[in-house]
Amino acid sequence: MKRTAIVTGANSGFGKLITMCLAKRGYTVIAGVRQETNAKKLAEEIEEASLSGMIHIEALDVTDTQSIQAFQKKLHAYAPITLLVNNAGTAFAGFAEEVPVDTYRQQFEVNVFGVMEMTQAVLPFMTSGAKIFNMSSISGLMGMPALSPYVSSKFALEGYTESLRIELASFGIQAALIEPGSFQTNIWNTSMNEQMIQPAEGSKYTKLYQKMMAHIDAQKSNYGDPREVAELVVRLAEKRRLKRLRYLVGKGVRLSFTAKQLLPWNMWEQIILRTLSKK
Repeated sequence: MKRTAIVTGANSGFGKLITMCLAKRGYTVIAGVRQETNAKKLAEEIEEASLSGMIHIEALDVTDTQSIQAFQKKLHAYAPITLLVNNAGTAFAGFAEEVPVDTYRQQFEVNVFGVMEMTQAVLPFMTSGAKIFNMSSISGLMGMPALSPYVSSKFALEGYTESLRIELASFGIQAALIEPGSFQTNIWNTSMNEQMIQPAEGSKYTKLYQKMMAHIDAQKSNYGDPREVAELVVRLAEKRRLKRLRYLVGKGVRLSFTAKQLLPWNMWEQIILRTLSKK
């Protein structure tokens, strides 16, 4: 039976790996890519992997309604759609007092509203048995300092997906969240370098910022292989039934989330503060 998947943000990170893995498993994959230069590079990699007949690159900017509408018109040729992976995302960082509200809006345009609009565009082409995977994060389950733009967007995505899953259940369409921990993808490097609202000179957050950066640098060697996330998505895509709403993946994420659920808040907070105090 023909299986057709859509992957947004397919040119890098989890998106590219998921696209390749699905194609290797026999899916026809519609790879949504925002920039033309990235599309050309992805096309070269697809050809090198001998997957040209399985992957179709389409222009898609999830923050642009006209782009989504143009993309939707092309879906008639691919329908029915078996799987939607809402992977496109970005991460802004900075301390809540100092991050401009427009930065929060920009964060939500990609990570939340883009997912909502894409889901609305694709659902009419889905039938019973189809699946929607929204790429969340462990940051959708627990907040960390200097990441409130990203964290708040993922918390919003969690609530949206929970409602969506229940709404679609009677139609045989399943929605679930993929919640990775820290992996070796570009999003964190970009977030902490290009998209970090750094404390101004003399800021009261400078010391906390330095602790955060030291902690991140110390943990980089422990970041997981992103192929683990792609392989999880493919396994879940091929399951008949998704028994859970949330699928955590990555070193230590289950332990951390369980600890947060079970411990009193003041104890959990002290653990985070002590962790950031370590050199």
